[in-house]
Amino acid sequence: MPGKQSERRRLWAAVVCLILAAAARADALPKEEAAPPAPAAHGDALPSEQAPSPAPEASTLLPSFFTHPLGFAGRSSVLPKEHQETPDFVPIEDRWRVGFLSWDRYDKGHPPVDDYPYQEGHWWDPFNQNIFKGDYPISGQNTFLNLTAESITVLNAREVPTQTTPFESTARPHQSEFFGRPGQFFYNQNFSFTVDLFHGDAAFKPVDWRILITPVFNLNSLNLNELAQVNPDVRKGTGRERTFFALQEWFVERKLADLSPDYDFVSVRVGSQPFTSDFRGFLFSDVNTSVRLFGTLESNREQFNLIAFDQQEKDTNSQLNEIGTRRRQQILIGNFFRQDFIWPGYTAQASVHYNHDQPSFHFNKNDVLVRPDPVGVFTPHQLDVAYLGWAGDGHINRFNITHQFYWALGRDSLNPIANQAQDISAEFFAAELSYDRDWVRFRTSVLYASGEGKVNNKHATGFDSILDDQQFAGGEFSYWQRQAIPLFGVQLKNAGSLLADLRSSKIEGQSNFVNPGLNLFNIGMDMDLTPKWKSISNVNFLAFDKTNSLETFLFQERIHRFIGTDISTGMEYRPLLSNNIIAKFGVSTLIPGQGFSDLYDRFRGRANSLFASFVQITLAY
Repeated sequence: MPGKQSERRRLWAAVVCLILAAAARADALPKEEAAPPAPAAHGDALPSEQAPSPAPEASTLLPSFFTHPLGFAGRSSVLPKEHQETPDFVPIEDRWRVGFLSWDRYDKGHPPVDDYPYQEGHWWDPFNQNIFKGDYPISGQNTFLNLTAESITVLNAREVPTQTTPFESTARPHQSEFFGRPGQFFYNQNFSFTVDLFHGDAAFKPVDWRILITPVFNLNSLNLNELAQVNPDVRKGTGRERTFFALQEWFVERKLADLSPDYDFVSVRVGSQPFTSDFRGFLFSDVNTSVRLFGTLESNREQFNLIAFDQQEKDTNSQLNEIGTRRRQQILIGNFFRQDFIWPGYTAQASVHYNHDQPSFHFNKNDVLVRPDPVGVFTPHQLDVAYLGWAGDGHINRFNITHQFYWALGRDSLNPIANQAQDISAEFFAAELSYDRDWVRFRTSVLYASGEGKVNNKHATGFDSILDDQQFAGGEFSYWQRQAIPLFGVQLKNAGSLLADLRSSKIEGQSNFVNPGLNLFNIGMDMDLTPKWKSISNVNFLAFDKTNSLETFLFQERIHRFIGTDISTGMEYRPLLSNNIIAKFGVSTLIPGQGFSDLYDRFRGRANSLFASFVQITLAY
């Protein structure tokens, strides 16, 4: 025991001697021999460079690691208010640009193959700290700038029923079919640039204010094998090319109050802004002019939104907002989320939507009437519809679950197919259940949208959305979801939607509650093949809920309910393991059932299978 105590005493004495020797050496160091501070990385300015130089003895005591912030830090706008006066305290007021020691781990002069504790980065490098990506303040200590440039390229080769005018406008004269050759090729290119200026404190605290703008430039072209689909004037040929510029997003945001010490808040956002009202975009998903009040409660366990839209018209071919053109449609949405509802990891949502769509008369950019629907009575009419919704998303033990229910109630002043006013009462339900097994997710889902059973009464029971973008049952990889399928002046179903609603246009037309509805059953499988490659495969079985509205619309008896089988598969590739480069590839087919053949191939008995493929490349900085 005495031996161990003596050994500890000797060890402590040695440590004290080393500390005293280091202190004596620092005091004895000649000031003119001390190394000056190293310049900041990539031309960054030091706080000391923007103020009167401190005394030489103070500058010699500034450690070099305070001059090397990570990444591209830019020039500091924080002027120092005090200078170093003692060797024990170094005032650094720009806390974001406090640097790190340049560490040559193996004393080899920083060869690029060595293991470094950090990466400095460059102004063009979005993966490391960068003043242009909101990692350093651009002004003061709390004002940040985030710049995002994005290019989205979509190539879509598809076969869809292409309607013509028999004997006259078909590309093959003297043919009697209403639907000609189905081949089409569509190209769409978006270039966008987002400037996001915001004032805040840290990642966990909501911003105090924000200003954001996103201009978008679009190029698109469509080429097909029949004349009448491109433009009513067949002299304009079988193709078209368009360009369009839009200020798609622009808004200001302000935090109104902090509601708790746990970063709960309430804020308001005014301008053109994106909003999706439920988990999968079943009812409303859009970017449009609105006022939004939103916030959180109970340490972010509860979230709420109250938003009012005054819809702007959209360009037909790019689907972007037209600047300063009101559509005369107002939408009110309120929803409330509760996390860990009953089960940890499961989030419940309650919502109310109200759609007030006033009478209007509108031709799209291709000179086609879209409001009112060019069927039936051709008369402008007004919709006042409320949607009551209940949804859930998350996991219960080992199973992932998503479900959504909507009940639509309201009035249509004059439905064009029914040729009279309609009292609306329609239902929608969708649910997805999945199970993860290592790198594979097995999925199954069902969807029900009620259809109209008796067109000639005054009750509309076919469900329709406001402006949906449904990510469900294969989403963008699915033939049925991705393609618009025309049917004599309207669409049997619109692009980006699963609903069979007989609506002229999802983005420019009005909701139609006299429709056949839809029953869908899905099985699918997602596989994370590697960290960069993901596979998505789905099979959908599709059927109309009721066919009376189709039979009335087409003056045709006995249309079968079975639409067909939708089979799709695709790949998603992220070469940088981030969202900076995303490549998606997909192929799909619709194997028609008897109901689809009854609609599109009445003269030949049964329609052929339809195929589609697409490539989408997203590049973002």
